Amino acid sequence: MPGDQADMLSRLKAVLPRWFPDASPILDAVLAGWASAHAAVYDLIRFGELQARIRTATDGWLDMIASDFFGNTLVRAVGQSDRSFRTRILVNLLRERATRNALRQVLLDVTGREPVIIEPTRPADCGGYGISACGYGAAGAYGSLSLPFQCFVQAKRPASSGIPMVGGYGTPALAYTTPSSSKYASISEAAASASDADIYAAIDSVRPAGTTVWANIST
Repeated sequence: MPGDQADMLSRLKAVLPRWFPDASPILDAVLAGWASAHAAVYDLIRFGELQARIRTATDGWLDMIASDFFGNTLVRAVGQSDRSFRTRILVNLLRERATRNALRQVLLDVTGREPVIIEPTRPADCGGYGISACGYGAAGAYGSLSLPFQCFVQAKRPASSGIPMVGGYGTPALAYTTPSSSKYASISEAAASASDADIYAAIDSVRPAGTTVWANIST
């Protein structure tokens, strides 16, 4: 295999003077030591090439790449694989920012649920004369030209699947004589994967400078 000890040994022997015989155990032993060192250096060079690119970096090198570009805003989750973490890095590296769609998409990625975004100066959100898409008590929101460069966001926390294999209070699964699973549990055991702090941080990561985003987070 190119670069291994046998390959390095053959390369060293290929440049020796012609007076050495084909069978030379002592010389081969000396050259094998050098070949082993060369093979180790070659492997180190190849490893360094892989760690210099996001798509091929692994382990702690991938964490160093994320830290170098994102600081503390993007860190590997507990138990997250290199492949999953690499995908997060690439998505955030090329993420659209400073637009309405960027705000919608980042919240959708973090929570898995569609947010509601209202810009009080945008007729499509708040209506206007001659526009039938909005109506009092039916659709749309109150608009105001006195709130420039601001928007209101209604974000939803990630849907929780509860605690697997454990029924809720008052459900038939916990009835007497019915096979079931039950336990005293903390609400933290059913907590969603993204906290409110994660949602606020996601909003701030794509918010245009000089704008105000009023966020409300609900279940």
